[in-house]
Amino acid sequence: MTIKIKKKDFVGIGRSVKPDSRRRVVLPSAFARKDIIYHIYANSDGQIILDPQVAVPASEAWVFQNPDVLELIQRGLADVAEGRVSKIDLDTL
Repeated sequence: MTIKIKKKDFVGIGRSVKPDSRRRVVLPSAFARKDIIYHIYANSDGQIILDPQVAVPASEAWVFQNPDVLELIQRGLADVAEGRVSKIDLDTL
């Protein structure tokens, strides 16, 4: 399994961190959120990358599997962000 490095602007977040007796390394609280899981990658020099992931409910996965639907949703979100929205009266529909 390989990973594409999306950004190369790594910054140090800890120094001299040592695994505990059960070989665990504790993440800073800013990274250790309960809704995030990590894919772990390592290179031949022993450097490790944690790639944060979120789980998508199966009932919503179809959105991400359909590029046309995903594009429509992204376009709609962009419209909202740019203020290209208008109010409608749902009773008149």
